Amino acid sequence: MKNAATELWPGQSVPLLKALHILTHNGGLNADSRRKLKQVQHLAQLIKPAIDDALKEKEQPVLADLGAGKSYLGFILYDLYFTTAGRGRVIGVEARAELIATAQKIAAESGFDRIQFVEGRIADAEVGAVDIVTALHACDTATDEAILFALRHEAKFVALVPCCQAEVARELESVKGPLDQLWRHGIQRREFGAQLTNVLRGLFLEAHGYKVRVTEFTGFEHTQKNEMIFAERHQRSNLRARAEFEKLATEIGASPKLLAFSP
Repeated sequence: MKNAATELWPGQSVPLLKALHILTHNGGLNADSRRKLKQVQHLAQLIKPAIDDALKEKEQPVLADLGAGKSYLGFILYDLYFTTAGRGRVIGVEARAELIATAQKIAAESGFDRIQFVEGRIADAEVGAVDIVTALHACDTATDEAILFALRHEAKFVALVPCCQAEVARELESVKGPLDQLWRHGIQRREFGAQLTNVLRGLFLEAHGYKVRVTEFTGFEHTQKNEMIFAERHQRSNLRARAEFEKLATEIGASPKLLAFSP
């Protein structure tokens, strides 16, 4: 068990981290919680420029954390940035009622009055105007739902760290063509399907006017799911990116169904 003092950022709330069970009751940090803390801290660092921009542009910017789970990310972003700024809101969207109830209790005990939680699926959530969308390890098609949520809510910034994704790999199983040796074996089909999914996600965001950057989220020693898609909107659409998306999806014969373009 390691002492947490050297792992925390200046000003981070120790009571909050204990309530989230990242720190033990005695303030210690085990190997698993250390990985969680490092992941969320690193993502917080990557998202900081977007939050700074939103705080400059608006009096009360809104960040929506989708598929929030235990709300590690939403709480830590609020604690690090929105508490310091004294303004801005965080909305966590989560389908599991028990996790919503726990998060609401932690928010109340922490005095975080500008963080709220919405129970429901990402695809169904309507929360008003949003400036920043985050989705940390949203599984399979939930990441695609997060992209559509960002478009529906006119978000300027989108930060996605996809998790397991099986939809395109399932499609590839029945696709035959000149490239099918790339996905003939199951393990390679899963990896290729995940890679193809994220490439198409990036192109889809670009087609809707976002500038997209794909980078490593954190080291493999912390998580195997370490690809981050960060997007900032600059225009309404990009016809070239849309053409590239459709060309790739057609040539391969598989793509995320939720991200299909209307005729």
